[in-house]
Amino acid sequence: MAFRKRNVGLSRPDSTSQSSAALEPTLGLRPSPIDGRPTTSTGTPSLDGILAGHAGLALGSSLLLEESGTTDYAGMLLRLYAAEGVVQGHKVHVVGVGEHWGRELPGVVTGRESTDKGKRVGEDKMKIAWRYERLGEFGAGREGSRDRTPAASEAAANNQPSTEPPTFCHTFDLAKRLTLPVGSSMHFIPVPSTTSSPFVSILQSINDQLSSAPEATIHRFVVPSLLSPALYPQTASQPSHILQFLHGLRGLLRTYSTRLTAVLTLPLELYPRTSGLVRWMELLSDGVLELTPFPHLADTLSASGAATAQEERPQGMLKIHRLPVFHEKGGGGGGGGGLGDDLAFTASRRKFVIAKFSLPPVEGDQEGQSGALGAEGGKATKVDIEF
Repeated sequence: MAFRKRNVGLSRPDSTSQSSAALEPTLGLRPSPIDGRPTTSTGTPSLDGILAGHAGLALGSSLLLEESGTTDYAGMLLRLYAAEGVVQGHKVHVVGVGEHWGRELPGVVTGRESTDKGKRVGEDKMKIAWRYERLGEFGAGREGSRDRTPAASEAAANNQPSTEPPTFCHTFDLAKRLTLPVGSSMHFIPVPSTTSSPFVSILQSINDQLSSAPEATIHRFVVPSLLSPALYPQTASQPSHILQFLHGLRGLLRTYSTRLTAVLTLPLELYPRTSGLVRWMELLSDGVLELTPFPHLADTLSASGAATAQEERPQGMLKIHRLPVFHEKGGGGGGGGGLGDDLAFTASRRKFVIAKFSLPPVEGDQEGQSGALGAEGGKATKVDIEF
């Protein structure tokens, strides 16, 4: 009978080779808490919190921002979306505007500025555990806290490598300007002045950029003021041209479903939602949001939306017409927080916030009450109550 030695240890693969083979996570991406699909931030944490519970804009989807009036709040959200892409190292493609638009992107708030701001706010708040600090705040459960945890702060103080994941959404200051790095990854696509469709060359340009770039590169497609006469020729608004462009963009989003997102803005003063063209444009977009600014005479209405005197007054209402990746797994119940509520947006020199809007209780009509009182001991007479 043959015997063989059984105390020989099995050889294990080198751990260093396994770590080098593992792929590093891409900056600016994280899995959705609902179905695990990769998502990226729009640069506005409160906007990330209402996108069907995915805590960000899912890759391979588009978002159409409509705005009524002559303001440019949608353009502010668009700049935050582009600035987040530049900071994360994504490839940002901008249509119809020049490099001056890229120099107007908001700047990132440094760690010292955010720390000083936190100290000022902390003086007026009750000192409780850091993990319960934002409990009950709108969107806090979905977007997560962007501040450093005590463990990360202690590791940074001891000059030790922190195990905290990279920042998903940065804090921007709308009063500052972003310093574009050398060799910035912003690609400006001009709109050709032609009698035929101007969107053919735009789709061809973005397709060439996607096919030639490495597979690990994330792309952001930015279209400010779609169909605006100041940027596009008159023939661009023909349904055969604009709808074909949105069809082609939708095809690129599905082809590069793990590398591309798109955000577009549309002025409703020129193209109202009652027209059939705009409704078809909404059907070809994955998400549709409408910003309705308050008129200048509605100061009392905007003031009532603030719970306290310290809160800033909202500038308008936000309506959700459609959400991206709204299926049986995402967008319902707790995942779509704020979906059935009235939402308002507040834009200041420092930030852009989307929060719930509610009116205060209606107080009694004192003038009517005083008029209904009669002369007999303050009681209403028969003549007073007749109608």
